[in-house]
Amino acid sequence: MTQFSKAGYLPAIQKHIDSGKPFMGICVGLQALFEGSAENPAVPGLGYVKATLDRFDDSSKSVPHIGWNSANTSGKEVFGLRPSSKYYYVHSYKVPYKQGELESQGWTVATARYGDEEFVGAIAKGNILATQFHPEKSGVAGLRVIKAFLDGDNNSSAVEGLVVAKEGLTRRVIACLDVRTNDQGDLVVTKGDQYDVREKTDGGNVRNLGKPVEMAKKYYEQGADEVTFLNITSFRDCPVADVPMLEILRQTSKSVFVPLTIGGGIRDTIDTDGTKISALEIATMYFQSGADKVSIGSDAVTAAEEYYSNGKKLSGATAIEQISGAYGNQAVVVSVDPKRVYVSKPEETQHNTIRTRYPGPNGEEYCWYACTIKGGRETRDMDVVELVTAVEAMGTGEILLNCIDKDGTNSGFDLELIDQVKNAVSIPVIASSGAGNPGHFEEVFSKTSTDAALGAGMFHRGEYTVKQVKDSLAEKGLMVRQFESDL
Repeated sequence: MTQFSKAGYLPAIQKHIDSGKPFMGICVGLQALFEGSAENPAVPGLGYVKATLDRFDDSSKSVPHIGWNSANTSGKEVFGLRPSSKYYYVHSYKVPYKQGELESQGWTVATARYGDEEFVGAIAKGNILATQFHPEKSGVAGLRVIKAFLDGDNNSSAVEGLVVAKEGLTRRVIACLDVRTNDQGDLVVTKGDQYDVREKTDGGNVRNLGKPVEMAKKYYEQGADEVTFLNITSFRDCPVADVPMLEILRQTSKSVFVPLTIGGGIRDTIDTDGTKISALEIATMYFQSGADKVSIGSDAVTAAEEYYSNGKKLSGATAIEQISGAYGNQAVVVSVDPKRVYVSKPEETQHNTIRTRYPGPNGEEYCWYACTIKGGRETRDMDVVELVTAVEAMGTGEILLNCIDKDGTNSGFDLELIDQVKNAVSIPVIASSGAGNPGHFEEVFSKTSTDAALGAGMFHRGEYTVKQVKDSLAEKGLMVRQFESDL
């Protein structure tokens, strides 16, 4: 809202709405219609809806609220909204739903629930439709809403036979694609074994598992809730504006309508012509090309080291702070690459240890997780708890939690690592590394409080599909979003 106000958009929006022209507000576009928000009480909203926003309670759940949730219209289909569908939300502030309050003002209301908090998912009245969720990132369910708005089809009558989806956030299943150039210079999807992406035979060539855009579309159509691209190639001799990953995002976003995350190279740099380009400017290029989130890796560790050396004071100059300040913390993911360091007893180290169920090579019963940089090639004197708490303070909205010990093993996620990190932060955590079959996803969702789980090699090699994972989770009673194809 502050940026809307400073940019002078609010009067233009008000003029448009008052003229009776169709208006669709998305996310902050919905929030702008209300009287104000606890996010910045000094900035008034447009006041079309007499209510205010407050922040989700993070005492018992992750905030931001990120993922797929309902927009329940009490059995009615309003602007294509279906109570059987799930939609993609990403926000920290919400309009609490109080039965009858908005309806008495003439609004049709769709609701969602996160934990024990019920909030407004969408509203409609006259020429106005506004959604807290992102229809453009909600697959076919969201495209249906956009189409109904463009067609002026506000059918708010009850529809027989519509199944009402169970309320609440679904378990997110994310497909991850490591992208790099192979030895022939082509961009390919690859997968490492503990970060080694070269074949053990075949001359040690880079493992080629397919083309990025084609594979992203395949996973979208299998029901992936998000697609993550991790760029593990450095394009040192390529002008920043021509980085191949920008074109991959542009092409992918034409046919993949779920959130896209891009990681790799999000840092201050010097272009081939000597021009200095900030991490914020690079992130902006990715966002303008179709990315929804950027992932920062090694530079986050460096920033955390500086944070502690400065007495836990924020500098305001880190990539995390700059990008989250401009786009919101939900736009910044920090990718963490820890590995186990075993000790016989906690007193042997200053770091945050756990008692492990899997003793070390010499029978050690304790371990801590050391952070690494440069693709796991360099270990730093910082543990994973120190890192994630520091980057949360800087404005990170989500943790992508890898594990070097588990990478490529197909032996399941490191549940002990996930528990330690979840207990340290209030932002969402994505479990990564080790998934080899659908049972591993069921295990991590049942035995930890992780917010999402990521798979790579098992999907790339065709051993299992995203749909098979989701079907398995549903059979175990876990709530998932299924792919919709009927617009």
